[in-house]
Amino acid sequence: MNIVILDGFTLNPGDLSWEGIRALGPCTIHERTSTEEILSRSRDAGVLLTNKTPLGADTIAQLPRLRYIGVLATGYNIVDVGAALGRGIVVTNVPSYSTMSVAQVVFAHLFNLTHRIGHHTDEVRNGRWSASRDFSFWDYPLVEVSGLRLGIVGPGRIGSAVARAGIAFGMEVVAAGSATEAGVPQGVRAVSVDELFRTSDVVSLHCPLTPATRGLVSRERLARMKPTALLINTSRGPIVDEAALADALNAGLIAGAGLDVLSLEPPTEGNPLLKAKNCYITPHFGWASTAARARLLAEVIENVKAFLAGTPRNVVRG
Repeated sequence: MNIVILDGFTLNPGDLSWEGIRALGPCTIHERTSTEEILSRSRDAGVLLTNKTPLGADTIAQLPRLRYIGVLATGYNIVDVGAALGRGIVVTNVPSYSTMSVAQVVFAHLFNLTHRIGHHTDEVRNGRWSASRDFSFWDYPLVEVSGLRLGIVGPGRIGSAVARAGIAFGMEVVAAGSATEAGVPQGVRAVSVDELFRTSDVVSLHCPLTPATRGLVSRERLARMKPTALLINTSRGPIVDEAALADALNAGLIAGAGLDVLSLEPPTEGNPLLKAKNCYITPHFGWASTAARARLLAEVIENVKAFLAGTPRNVVRG
């Protein structure tokens, strides 16, 4: 059965090995695939692997040999799962591979926002410490996270890992939203979404993008947050009303934001968050540590092996 990878570059830009996939059958690996190239490159595939290359109903209908779609990620919204299942095509994803890497990026943003690490490093480089009359200087308030309330929206695997780290740093942790079957860590108190936004010092988003969560961080919810509060988003960009967040930051309604995701990636120059006050954006790399990508690739190989053996795993049910 022919295996085709439509966009392998982000998973493996050259520092990992594709040999485990190649060993499973005839395999063609494309670094990237444009919309116009999807059909021609997928036509002979029985197994089709994609990260962000979309596979809609119209495309799936024109691929009669296709038997399996493997998403090289946890989120699978780029596949019309209903259309695939309607044709008997198995769809799988890879849960859990990036949990600790994403949690690490949450705290990278949090510590940057509370100690302005990037700013103060730049000021040292610009000579301000060398010119200082004192052994130490800072020009923003330095905020200790111990004792702050951390609100987790979506206490699944990643949200729960962030909660555990917050507890270790002495934070009070509350959560809103559905938990995984494992449940939230001990010591985390469940609250409503509105209470979470109103009372938290730090709000960290970890919910999937669904019709219910799109625009969850609205102008109204931002207006209810503390003026000292921080917002961190490592989940999905459209969960946040970006124009509303930019306005809230520029008006000082909240103190800062750390974002690893945006509604359009890469962003256009017109995205208001790119120039918003106290807004720090990283290029959706929370998932992409070498260790996390190695786990992802290993799981992709196991998913394909299991499908070829007639016992598919990590199946998406729609």
